[in-house]
Amino acid sequence: MRSFVSIGLFVLVGLITAILIGFPPSMAKPLPYDAEQAGLKDRIVIKFSHVVAENTPKGLAAEHFAKLVRERLSDRVEVQVYPNGILYSDKYELDALSRGEVHMIAPSFSNLTNAFPSWGAFDLPFAFPNQQAVDEALYGNIGKQLLAELANANMKGISFWNNGFKQVTSAQRPLIHPADFAGQTFRILPSKVLEQQFHALGAQAVMMPFTEVYRSVVRGDVDGQENTISNIYSKRLYQVQQHMTLSNHGYLGYAIIVNRTFWEELPADVRGVLEQALAETTQWNRELAQRLNDEQLHEIVKSGTMDIHQLSATERDEWIAALAPIYKQVEEEVGASLLQQIKTLRQQYNFDSP
Repeated sequence: MRSFVSIGLFVLVGLITAILIGFPPSMAKPLPYDAEQAGLKDRIVIKFSHVVAENTPKGLAAEHFAKLVRERLSDRVEVQVYPNGILYSDKYELDALSRGEVHMIAPSFSNLTNAFPSWGAFDLPFAFPNQQAVDEALYGNIGKQLLAELANANMKGISFWNNGFKQVTSAQRPLIHPADFAGQTFRILPSKVLEQQFHALGAQAVMMPFTEVYRSVVRGDVDGQENTISNIYSKRLYQVQQHMTLSNHGYLGYAIIVNRTFWEELPADVRGVLEQALAETTQWNRELAQRLNDEQLHEIVKSGTMDIHQLSATERDEWIAALAPIYKQVEEEVGASLLQQIKTLRQQYNFDSP
């Protein structure tokens, strides 16, 4: 009997101790909370996936957009940026967006051509003599026509971001005349127009995701590649490719695309703020891209790791003549009407002097 009494007293003392020590009166007061977590369960998360480095025009623009949204909608919307193909490579990001696994992507125009062949218009060699011609195409009838095609795949095109004109590099020899390409293999984006481009120059083309380019160049799987200065610099391709020709033969830009269902279900006021932030980021990107390419070309020159050749006007005319048949070859794929608009635009501008 005494043992039961002893046990009862022990339990009672334990409860009193727990009340006095483990559950002090202050626990009845409201707990402090982290303001960052306030309303977290109600916050809209936008997953923005892209495949390039953070220090490129696209990578920096994505972070700039996320920053603007954080400043204006921090209690309601969070943009999570996933660079360098962390979530999806450029081979799979389009399907991921369509399924709603990510909400926003910024694919190159070339990466849209498998699903939407008419986007190959932007891959045509020497189609745009300068940035002004590119801008007129993007923000005129050509751009509107191309963006309208995305709606059929549960996508909505919002804007365009710039990177710049492409140059070409090789580990084998200088690329000055069309004949210099013969027998070499070049990495390209997944575009039949780009494939035709290198075939016309007597070279082979291998389509592969951007995330695989550096390793492929190092291993010698390909002899060369084409890209903007900022991508050549950020991927350190200038350290493993000996020769570069400043050709400006093609343009690399990006379409900012969202999942249409997700976008249309956003509150109207939120969508308005996002659209304004994207518009401001687009202008910011336009100014950044040219500056970054200029600065990083200077850094590549200063490194002394590449033999760099500036294509002369005469040499450029050789390239244009060698690549001219492509326009007829891709007419059915790109569309005769769109191709004629490109040709008309091209005639309105003169090529900048090297």
